[in-house]
Amino acid sequence: MMKNRKKSAAILAGMILVLQAAGCGNAEPPVNDSGAQSSSPASVEIEERDTISTEDGKILIAYFSAGENSDVDAVSSASVTTVDGEAKGRLRAVADMIQAETGGELFSIQTSVKYPGDGGELIDYAAKEQDEDARPELTSHIENPDDYDVIFVGFPTWWYDMPQALYSFFDEYDFSGKTIVPFNVHNGSRFSGTIETIQSLEPDAEVITDGFTVSERDVAEAAGDVADWISGLGY
Repeated sequence: MMKNRKKSAAILAGMILVLQAAGCGNAEPPVNDSGAQSSSPASVEIEERDTISTEDGKILIAYFSAGENSDVDAVSSASVTTVDGEAKGRLRAVADMIQAETGGELFSIQTSVKYPGDGGELIDYAAKEQDEDARPELTSHIENPDDYDVIFVGFPTWWYDMPQALYSFFDEYDFSGKTIVPFNVHNGSRFSGTIETIQSLEPDAEVITDGFTVSERDVAEAAGDVADWISGLGY
């Protein structure tokens, strides 16, 4: 009798594995920020809610916008959107929305690299930087980093990762004891594993896992969502 039960269980397990394999075989691979399909896993929605306290310190809103580091006029860059009739880089647009809710100071992460204004060329250049594990030289610097307790850090997702300029940024600053709050603009891949990457680069900082991420197509209308997110963090 026990042998028959074991045999039935084995058959059932085998059927489940076949069904799972069939489902995986029909699944579409996620689309990365270049518009090309990739076999990399899609990002997982993070459900927990973090809160932050800013009673004793100032807030800095640091962001990297390709439109502000472009080889063309910023308004002509593919990384620009129009908000309330004004053309601006997508990350700058979200940074402005965060500033409106928190009163933090804006800081644009600038590099010596002039990134291509064309979207396709930009993504190709980003792939090359990643392959080389490049560290672009930063040309803007936080004047008094010790003054800030909370650092919002914004960036686009390029090929399931942060731009290499963000690695330069985290190499330059030790944010031990501070709170880092990520925000992100994407074209389908959301944060991917970038929050975990920031945690590994700044192990002695508190990295908020409930960051704000928005599709590049929705940036212009994101102010309400940003306000709700900031409220959820405790502001």
